[in-house]
Amino acid sequence: MRNARILAVLAALIYLTGCASGAKMGNMVYEGPVKAYDTALENNVDVTNVSGGEETNPAWTSEIDNDAFAGALKQTLQKQGLLSGSGRYQLEALLLEVDQPMFGLNFEVTTQVKYILSDRDNNGAVVMNETIVAPYTATVGDAFAAIKRLRLANEGSGNANIQGLLEKLSELQIQPGDIALSQ
Repeated sequence: MRNARILAVLAALIYLTGCASGAKMGNMVYEGPVKAYDTALENNVDVTNVSGGEETNPAWTSEIDNDAFAGALKQTLQKQGLLSGSGRYQLEALLLEVDQPMFGLNFEVTTQVKYILSDRDNNGAVVMNETIVAPYTATVGDAFAAIKRLRLANEGSGNANIQGLLEKLSELQIQPGDIALSQ
């Protein structure tokens, strides 16, 4: 009888708070101003691989999956004038870690994503190899339900991480035969 009451209370809590949903691609797309990039990158970057994300289990917690992050990355690069279907530069993204809290009022999620940009025309030479760490905090004011607040924190951190990638890409100076980051 006691177990039945506990199950009924748990079912009511799940009903009231809802099920977990994954980070939405559209909320991770960077919508800020277009940055200045080396002309070699313009309409010349192809997203070839995104890995390391996790599917969301509706009964557990919100996650960032590979497809949503890849879609956000592609849409952002397109808005920045960098995306190409078969560009010279290939971009890989590896979600190394999505650090999430288990409970609390404010949820800070920190994403660590390793980006590797390689030159297809130069035997796959690595142009950029950077790990971006980006935190984002969603508060009770953003969403009362913890499940939604965690999803918002995931999306905000994914967006901030993509914005960090754009900063690194805008620092690149690519010269024929010479690949270097500006200082």
